[in-house]
Amino acid sequence: MDRLPETPPAGEMISPPLLERLGRRGFLGSSGAVAGYTLAAGPVMAQTIVTTPADGLVAGDVMIPAGDRDIPGYRARPARGSAWPVVVVCQEIFGLHEYIKDVCRRLAAEGYLAVAPDYYVRQGDPKSAENVQAAAAIAMRKPDDELFRDLDATCAWAASDGGNGEKLAIIGFCRGGRNVWAYAAQNPRLKAGVAWYGPVAGQASALTPRVPLDMAADIKCPILGLYGEADTGIPVEGLRTMETRMREAGKRFTLVIYPGAPHGFHADYRPSYREEPAKAGWRLMLDFLKGNGVA
Repeated sequence: MDRLPETPPAGEMISPPLLERLGRRGFLGSSGAVAGYTLAAGPVMAQTIVTTPADGLVAGDVMIPAGDRDIPGYRARPARGSAWPVVVVCQEIFGLHEYIKDVCRRLAAEGYLAVAPDYYVRQGDPKSAENVQAAAAIAMRKPDDELFRDLDATCAWAASDGGNGEKLAIIGFCRGGRNVWAYAAQNPRLKAGVAWYGPVAGQASALTPRVPLDMAADIKCPILGLYGEADTGIPVEGLRTMETRMREAGKRFTLVIYPGAPHGFHADYRPSYREEPAKAGWRLMLDFLKGNGVA
């Protein structure tokens, strides 16, 4: 297993009360389709989350024109300067909640224009879902072709908001990590993608006709995969298969598997959070983005 030392997090962190969006019972039991995503992360924590202040940033909700409608999003960028490198942030199945917004602020504190589109808006509101199965059902109704159009629209909007469209990356967590893989097989303008415990296998469907294992030959940018050894929904064997397929296709894939880390180890609002791999992965992600021209 690859293991990297702990590194410090980006920006100053303080802890305010958590806005509880999902109940504990929503994480008890699951179908197989859900298990590969966020179920293994455990129940939502009722105490605190990490929060990054917006001092020195322009941060808040935005609307992104996306063809048939405007979709909500959250954007954070430095208050000064221009032509910031752009990072698109893909949410978990739980929607555009405070944790994902905070990730945007953390990136903005590092000099990025970070934007998280609420691309499940046509399917429903995962934040209001009664349990994890209901949230997953919303996410699973999102067709890949519609997802790609929404992400294309988000990239175009970010460029119009002062971002540098030539310095473009995408990151995502859980289901959002899977979407990193999928979009990296679509957009040749991407310079880098970072998949935080995004499933690489699974069941293809009419809405999602390919899984990441089938996309290796089409990946168009270097990918950093940050995974947990103890993730019960994403077996290490599948990750090694992905690694082999990427290598055989001549693609750049850096796979890091943190010993003992569960699914959702970066989700600092749940008991799945593991400080050491979360901080190490964050620092590695920033280095990866900069090393691939997104800085």
